[in-house]
Amino acid sequence: MHAPAIVLDKEFETSIEHSSFDVKVSMPFRLDLTTWALRRRSNNVMDRLVDQSWRRVLVLNGKPVELFVNQITQNDSLLHVKLVGVRSEDNHEKEVSAILEKCLGIKEDLKGFYQLSQKDEKLSSLASHFLGLKPPRFPTVFEAVVNGIACQQLSLDLGVILLNRLSARYGPSLKLGGNVLYAFPSPENLSNLRPNNLRKLGFSCNKGRAIIELAQAFTSGEFDLEELEKLDNAEALARLCQLRGVGRWTGEYVLLRGLGRLDVFPADDVGGRRGLQQWLNLNKALDYSETKNIIAKWNPYAGFVYFHLLMNRLTREGCLKRRHIPLQRNNRTRSGPRRH
Repeated sequence: MHAPAIVLDKEFETSIEHSSFDVKVSMPFRLDLTTWALRRRSNNVMDRLVDQSWRRVLVLNGKPVELFVNQITQNDSLLHVKLVGVRSEDNHEKEVSAILEKCLGIKEDLKGFYQLSQKDEKLSSLASHFLGLKPPRFPTVFEAVVNGIACQQLSLDLGVILLNRLSARYGPSLKLGGNVLYAFPSPENLSNLRPNNLRKLGFSCNKGRAIIELAQAFTSGEFDLEELEKLDNAEALARLCQLRGVGRWTGEYVLLRGLGRLDVFPADDVGGRRGLQQWLNLNKALDYSETKNIIAKWNPYAGFVYFHLLMNRLTREGCLKRRHIPLQRNNRTRSGPRRH
């Protein structure tokens, strides 16, 4: 199932309020690869890839607006950003740029990763095929935890369906050209719900209770998820695992996708382990300890390898076209790996 392409009438789009600006990115960068790493599945209607443009509804100053991000060519070091639904005189450039830095990793310097990959023939090939990928993060740690809880013990397709339903039912909405788009719900949108409200969307009672308690802890100030940024991996994981419904898999998932800890490979992730096994041509399925032992040699970039394995999976499924760009060992060429 593919996410519906939201196509706005050009005349309508230009007639409504909007603002635009450009953001410089650290090269090499490919918007299409990074957007796929963020959205994961084609049925994700929160993070959409339409005509090679990343689109998402943001809430700015309490108002939902549509974000459009374009990269004209894969060698373009500028991202062209448009916000539809705001006045041109409203200045959201700093706030939105910070969101882009987090969600698309546009300021990440991955020179160390490419240097590491040059010492490993197999990793070098993988890095070359997906040159321009940046490590994505959810806009907030709250969204990362909710994603982790929603996708526990389910196929990723089904987990994304649940998240789509959650956003459509409780997220702020925006109407554009006959289309209704939704932002991801804030803690305030969910804190007064009851588990039965989420059961109607397909969440189990335990998952519903965990999401609501998380929202309540956040809105009350009992748990400041953003404070996790100040903790090391072990401390942050222990703090996360104090939350209802959060175990080792969800905690490590949040460390990577919510806090941007690129040295964390969620080794309980069945898809990640299977992708690693297939990539290395191993006959035996891996367990947590075996996975940790294998990926240790790629630290501090084991989590970035995880994203590359996701790209491998999406390529096998036909979502992406594989291409090979030899890495430059001196890292001085224009398309060379100066950063992710």
